[in-house]
Amino acid sequence: MSTPGSGADRGPIHPRLLAMMMASRYYGLELDPIEFRPGPDETQPTAAALSQWAQNAGMWSRALRLKWRHLFNVTGAGPVVLLFNDGSAGLLTGSNIESKVVFIRDPRAPEAEPPVAVDEMRLTEVWGGDAVLLRAERSMAEADPPFTLRWLTSIVLKEGKHLRDLLIASFTISLLTIFPPLMVMQVVDRVLTHHSYSTLTLLSVLLAVMVGYETLLGFARRLIILVVGVRTDTKLNLHVFNRLIRLPLDYFERHPAGETMYRVAQINQVRQFITGKLMMTILDMLTLAVLLPFLFWLNATLAWVVMVCGTSIMLIILAYLRPIRTAFAKVITAETLKNAALGETIFGIKTVKSLALEPQRKALWDERVAEVGKWRLVMGKISNWPQTLVTPIERFMWMGVILLGAYLALSDDTGYQVGSLFAFMMLSQRVSAPLVGLARLIEEWEEVGGSMAQAAEVLNRPLEDAAATGLRPKFAGAVAFQDLTFTYPGTKLPALDRISFSVPAGTMLGLVGRSGSGKSTITRLLQGISREYSGFLKIDGADLREINLRHLRSSFGVVLQENFLFRGTIRENILAGRPGLTLDDAIRAARLAGAEEFIERMPNGYETYIEEGSPNLSGGQRQRLAIARALITDPRILILDEATSALDPESEALVNANLLRIARGRTMFIVSHRLSSLVNCDQILVLERGKLMDIGPHAELLERCAIYRTLWDQQNRHMFSEGSGHAAPAPALLQGN
Repeated sequence: MSTPGSGADRGPIHPRLLAMMMASRYYGLELDPIEFRPGPDETQPTAAALSQWAQNAGMWSRALRLKWRHLFNVTGAGPVVLLFNDGSAGLLTGSNIESKVVFIRDPRAPEAEPPVAVDEMRLTEVWGGDAVLLRAERSMAEADPPFTLRWLTSIVLKEGKHLRDLLIASFTISLLTIFPPLMVMQVVDRVLTHHSYSTLTLLSVLLAVMVGYETLLGFARRLIILVVGVRTDTKLNLHVFNRLIRLPLDYFERHPAGETMYRVAQINQVRQFITGKLMMTILDMLTLAVLLPFLFWLNATLAWVVMVCGTSIMLIILAYLRPIRTAFAKVITAETLKNAALGETIFGIKTVKSLALEPQRKALWDERVAEVGKWRLVMGKISNWPQTLVTPIERFMWMGVILLGAYLALSDDTGYQVGSLFAFMMLSQRVSAPLVGLARLIEEWEEVGGSMAQAAEVLNRPLEDAAATGLRPKFAGAVAFQDLTFTYPGTKLPALDRISFSVPAGTMLGLVGRSGSGKSTITRLLQGISREYSGFLKIDGADLREINLRHLRSSFGVVLQENFLFRGTIRENILAGRPGLTLDDAIRAARLAGAEEFIERMPNGYETYIEEGSPNLSGGQRQRLAIARALITDPRILILDEATSALDPESEALVNANLLRIARGRTMFIVSHRLSSLVNCDQILVLERGKLMDIGPHAELLERCAIYRTLWDQQNRHMFSEGSGHAAPAPALLQGN
C-alpha cells in the first residue's frame, strides 16, 4: 500500500514545472512540484502561477512578457524559463548576438545533450513571449523592509505614472480655478460698468467650457486617487500578512490575539492618512503655490491678512502637539488592553460559558472600557483648546477679508477695487483651506505616528529565518541530540540540560516524564520553533540550524493535543498541506488515522463542511482528522504531542492499533502521559526536570529506571487493588479536609 502523497501516487511532472525545477537547481535550490498551486480554471501552469511558486520557496521571481530582442539582455545571469504555446517550456541558457540565435534546452532531454541554437523565426512560431525570471534570493531591502513611514511612502511613490497624471490634473485644475474669479471681476468692472451684453455672452460661454473641463479633470483626479489607494492597500495588506505569518511562534504565545489584531489594524489608519489627507493636502499646497502669487497681485494687503491668519492657526496647533501626543499614547495603551480582553473572551468563550465566568469577564470589560473613555475624554479636552482658539481666526479669515476689502473698495475712487474684491473673496477660501488643512495635518500626524508605532511594534519584530536560506535535504529520519541545553527566555532554569541521545531512522521513540520535564520542548526544538540552544541537534547528520526552516517543517508531521481545523470541508482540511492531491489521497490518510469510519457516516462524507471551532465534530474526531492531515504529506518524521489524550478509549485504541502501520518507514516521536500507549515503542526516553534519566525499551526501563517504574505503578495501581474489597478513599475535597 502506497502512503499518502508518495511518488507512486503522482503522475509525470508537467514540463513547465520541470523547467522551473531545473532552473532553480542552477541556484542550488529545490522546488517541490507538490507545492505548486495552479490558479482557478487554469488548464496548464501560467507564468504568474509559476513565479508565485518560486517566490513561496524563497526565490526572487518575475513573470514577464518578452520580445526577441530582450532575450539577448536577460541571458548570462542564469537560465530563463520560456513558456511555449503548446503548454511545454524550454530553458534559455545563452545567446549569440552576432549569429542572432539563442540557445534553448529541453527540460525533458538528457543532461548530456547540448542546448539547441534557435533563430527568431523558429522561436516565434512556438513562443508567444511568456517567460519567468529566477534569482537565488530576493534582496533583504525588497523582501523584508521594516515597516516605517519612509517604506510606506515609497510604496505610494512606486505608482509614478498615476502620481504624474494626478499632479498634471491638479495643476491644471489650479490654473482653471483662477479664471472664474477673473471673469467675475470682469463682469463687475466691465460688463456692469459699460452694460456690454456681448462681453457677458462671451464670458458665459468661456465659463461654461471651463466648468465642464474642470468637472472632467476632477472626476479623473478622484479616480486616480482611488486607484492609487486601492493598489497601495493591496500591496500593504500582502506585506503585512507576509511579515505577520513569519513571526516566531514565541511572539504569538506571549501576546494575546486581540492585542495583535488591534495593533495590526492601525495600519489602515496610516494608509488612509497617506493616500487621503496627506495626498490631498499636498495637492492643495500645489493649488496654494499657484494661487498665492495671484492673490498678492489682486490685493497684497488682503493676501497678507490670509497668510498671517493661516500661520497663526499653525502655531497654535503646534503648541498643543506635545500634550496631545502624551494623551494619545494613553488612549492607545488603553485601547490595546481593551481589545486584548475582548479577543481573550471570544477565543476562550467555551471556558467562560462552562465556568460561568460571564460576570468576571464583564467586570473586566467594563474596567477596560472605562479606562479608554477616561483617556479619550482627557485627549478630547486637550484637543478642544486649539479648536477653540483657531475658530475666531478662521472666521476672521473670511469675514475680516470681506470687511477690510469693502473698506478698501469704498476708499478707492476708481471703482475697480470692487471687482478685485469679489475675485479675492472667491479665491481666498481656496487659499485659506490648504493653510488650515496643513495645520490640521500636523495635528493628525500625532495620531498617525501613534498608529505607526503600534503597527511597527508587531511588524518590525525579528522574523524567523528567511525562506531562501538553509539546506533542503531529503530526510531519512535519523535524529541526534548532542550535549544540548535550552533555556526559555525570561527563565533561569534550563528546560533541557545537556541532553544527549540518538535514534536511527525508522525508530518509534516515546517521551515520558512528569509535567515540566521537557518532553514538549524536545518536539519544539525539532520543529525549529526555538533555535537559541547550545550543543547540537542533527537530522541525518545535518545541523538543524543550517536546514531551511520551511523545508524542515513541511517535511514533518505534527499532531498536537489541541488541533485547529480550518473552515472548509473535511477533504480540504485533510489536504491542507498538499491541496494538489486527490480525494483518494485523503481517503488513504483518513484510513491510516482511523478517521474513515466516522467520515463515511457524516451527511456529506468528505465534503461535510466544518464551521469555525468544529462544533459538528467530537474531540476524538477532530484529533483523528488532525492525524490524517499530518500523514497526508508522507512525513519522514512524525511528532505526536499528547495526540491521543483527547480521544475516547475506543478512538484511542483505534489509533494505537494503527500506530505500527503509521510508523512504517518513518521516525516517530510520541509524547504521552499514558505509558500504556508507549509499550510498543522501540525506545522510550525518560526525562526529569530537563535531564535525560534513561532511554530504552519498556521492559528494560521497568527493571532499571526507578522514575519510569514509579510512573508505571501510579498509572496501573488499580490492577493491584482489584478484588481487595475495600472502597477507594474519597478525594480530599470531598472529605471536608
